[in-house]
Amino acid sequence: MQMSQPDMRGSVAPGTVVVVTGGARGIGAGLSRYLAAQGAAVVTADVVEPDDADGGITHLRADVSDESSWQELVAAVLERHGRIDALVNNAAIYQGLGTKRPFTEITVEEWDRVLAVNTRSVWLGMRAVHPAMKAQGRGRVVNIASSTVHMGVPWFAHYTASKGAVIALTRSVAREVGADGITVNAVAPGLVETDATRALNDADYLAASAGRRAVPRAMEPGDLAPVVSFLCSEGSGFVTGQTLIVDGGVAFS
Repeated sequence: MQMSQPDMRGSVAPGTVVVVTGGARGIGAGLSRYLAAQGAAVVTADVVEPDDADGGITHLRADVSDESSWQELVAAVLERHGRIDALVNNAAIYQGLGTKRPFTEITVEEWDRVLAVNTRSVWLGMRAVHPAMKAQGRGRVVNIASSTVHMGVPWFAHYTASKGAVIALTRSVAREVGADGITVNAVAPGLVETDATRALNDADYLAASAGRRAVPRAMEPGDLAPVVSFLCSEGSGFVTGQTLIVDGGVAFS
């Protein structure tokens, strides 16, 4: 009996043009390297330069909270590649939040800045790539949310609110663009052990967080990347408006 060939649609296809915001460092850099290793043409957009140059990844400087910056970014990607197949909205203020503190001590300026980068950028990004994806008749959008939304984590009210809004945006826009061949999904990671996470949390907190998981270990950026790849792939074409929690089994939905 001849074995059928494995279905490879669950991974991003070689040549897929993917824009990753906040892709210069941290989780975004890990996602970008993973997608590039699968053969995707990855373009990162960030306000900082990458720590390590990668010949397979194009970096463009962009402020994703700014509308005109998005217009310039999309035009540059289309000029270089002729299309945009997937957008990963990953950019967010996290380490820059500083010490965790009560919601009563967050200033209006801090609140507005976090919502601008973590939420407004997602809306602006989806709006900016929509014409190109609609013209192609296909597109994938993956918005990086956070499991803090499902857990009610204290002392992080502006961050949690911004990520809750990302989930709400994901659902609303998915309803609007499905007929255009575009899917919109969110991924809500748990506490990923990066330099930013270690700067905001002490070792005891990280160990306790790992111990609460059904899979009791630290979460690494590599735990997130295959899920994002799937949602950028052909295999996810009938999945939209969903939020996939990737946290090793802490918050169940």
